[in-house]
Amino acid sequence: MNFDKKRTIPRYSAIIIILATVGAAIVGKAGYEMYFRSGYWETVRERMAAEQRDIPAARGNIYSADGQLMVGSMPIYTICADFAVIDRKDSVAERKLRVWRDTTFVKEADSLCIGLSKLFPNRTAADFRKQLEQARINGKRIEAGQKGIRRTITLANNVSYIKYREFLKLPYVRYGRMKSGFYGDEIPQRQKPYGNMAKRTLGSLMSTSDSAKNGIELAYDSILRGTNGKYHREKVRSYWMDKTDLEPVDGLDLITTIDVGMQDAAEKAIVKKLKEINGEIGVVVLMEVATGDVKAIVNMTRMPDGRYAEVKNNAITDLWEPGSTFKTASMMVALEDGVIKMDDYIETGNGQWMMHGRNMKDHNWRRGGYGRISIPEVLMYSSNVGVSRIIDDHYRQNPEKYVDGLYREGVGVPFELPFPGAGKPNVRRPKPDGSNWSKTALPWMSIGYETQIPPIYTLTFYNAIANNGRMVKPRFVREIQKEGQTVKEFPVEVIKERICSPHTLKDIRTILEMVVNHPKGLGRKAGCKQFKVCGKTGTAQVADEHGSYHNGTARYMVSFCGFYPSEAPKYSCIVCIKKSGLPASGGGQCGPVFSEIAQTVMAKGVFREAEEAADSTSVLTAPSAPELPQLTEGVMPDLQGLGARDAVSLVEQLGLRAKILGSGLVSSQDIKADSKVKHGQVVTLTLKATAKAN
Repeated sequence: MNFDKKRTIPRYSAIIIILATVGAAIVGKAGYEMYFRSGYWETVRERMAAEQRDIPAARGNIYSADGQLMVGSMPIYTICADFAVIDRKDSVAERKLRVWRDTTFVKEADSLCIGLSKLFPNRTAADFRKQLEQARINGKRIEAGQKGIRRTITLANNVSYIKYREFLKLPYVRYGRMKSGFYGDEIPQRQKPYGNMAKRTLGSLMSTSDSAKNGIELAYDSILRGTNGKYHREKVRSYWMDKTDLEPVDGLDLITTIDVGMQDAAEKAIVKKLKEINGEIGVVVLMEVATGDVKAIVNMTRMPDGRYAEVKNNAITDLWEPGSTFKTASMMVALEDGVIKMDDYIETGNGQWMMHGRNMKDHNWRRGGYGRISIPEVLMYSSNVGVSRIIDDHYRQNPEKYVDGLYREGVGVPFELPFPGAGKPNVRRPKPDGSNWSKTALPWMSIGYETQIPPIYTLTFYNAIANNGRMVKPRFVREIQKEGQTVKEFPVEVIKERICSPHTLKDIRTILEMVVNHPKGLGRKAGCKQFKVCGKTGTAQVADEHGSYHNGTARYMVSFCGFYPSEAPKYSCIVCIKKSGLPASGGGQCGPVFSEIAQTVMAKGVFREAEEAADSTSVLTAPSAPELPQLTEGVMPDLQGLGARDAVSLVEQLGLRAKILGSGLVSSQDIKADSKVKHGQVVTLTLKATAKAN
């Protein structure tokens, strides 16, 4: 075959010239658009992609120590409609959408409004029709370029997930947001399956935002919150689509130290007593001796309507004069310093003793007092005269030594708690010039006056006595988890390895056991038949809101603080009640509450089940307890008919994560029974309420 250069080369040259010309034109056009028409394309970009918005991260859950969901995130919705079609005037698709909306809405508006009225019966179909017609008019005005008109309308607020799903099935709405203009804004909301249980300690969020307000919610907000993602809306051909720029990172879960059954027992016991004596404030803190884990914490305040509710974390924030529970610390200082011994005696006279010009009185001074009593009897009878005489006689010339002794045993030593606003003890030290001290300061300080301590600090001291002298910091959160796996554990923190010598500790525990178990001990009503209790009563007159002790009816802080069983202490507990008027007795009024809680906690056979504590109106409460299915590793069980607590428990045992939608019993699950599942997989459980039997 002959190659004809004269004919072939010109042809290839022409093709190359054409391609080079086209390429140069493309590059030239691109450069022109880039440098000379950049403003135009920036405007187009702004039209094609809306500004970046947040994708909310799911807030982490808060669980009890025994695995109960105490606080969880459940979405609610705001139902909105947007009838405006803008920035699309040159598109055939835009014009078609306007025509479709006009014709289809007219056909289906009546059935739509009737459906809306059925879902939201507080409004009539006519009300909805009127609102929607006005919204259509406003949409057309916006399309025409009018300013100052609100684009979206709100049809309903605080809509549950179940109702929202029904809303999406309504006539006209069912065509989807892009066509109908109807949509729901998801708002994460915190739900508490056990109602107001431990409300002030668990905390809450601001009503107008997802910002933490108080309690554990605020203390661990950065852990629970997670990190929001980002998305923007982008026009692809004739449709707007959501484009994710950054995936959200969900918050982590917290495992607290609170036990649902113990918390329930403590709340019921203190409220019952408060109602009985018309108390103003009631506080209970129950702690595990070895770890400092707070198993229950109750802060009840009498409301104007007579009911009791948690409005403040009094156990942690309030600085109260501890009263006679402080006498244990004073006696420990004297025993440790060796200024008294167990077999010594002290004269208390007829129950009255002049202390530097002020009359110190015992509670039984009208009956002639106790006379000459032994050192153990001083605490057993809670003798003001006995304790104040011991401390004043031996530390009058050197009050700094007494105060140093208190700090040595951990009383007055501040420690950090995770809650903003936590109180710190105020145990006064005398200044070198004596400007903050008087002769009466020492005797009254020794019996629990002129000193302010939050109840949880008093309990921490008694817990150290129970813990063989080792003082541990109260712990509220045990660990952080992600998808059921531990991310971080919070270790037991030791404040003081030893608050006193073993010999002194043995003496103090002997005396505290006598307070409760001796026939004449003032703490007898705190005792339990099944096991022995150690503890100390407290009764102190407190100032009124004006700072006065003498105006009108006297106000008292009565308390009992102790631990059990005496031989091998497992739990420590403090009960405090603030009340007005007599009678006022720490042993008589707080002792029975302590005893009831102790017996409930220790008597496993009659231990309250968690279901009894649950709020009957809760979204996660099961009204019945059906038989639970048998679990097989890697296989999804049938959860239908179970309450959320049982269903979540089974799911987590398989290493899965549960997402709860709705309230009542499990009606469906997105992973079918007997399907294969993998560790960490999420199963969505839809709950529906059932009618209660009469």
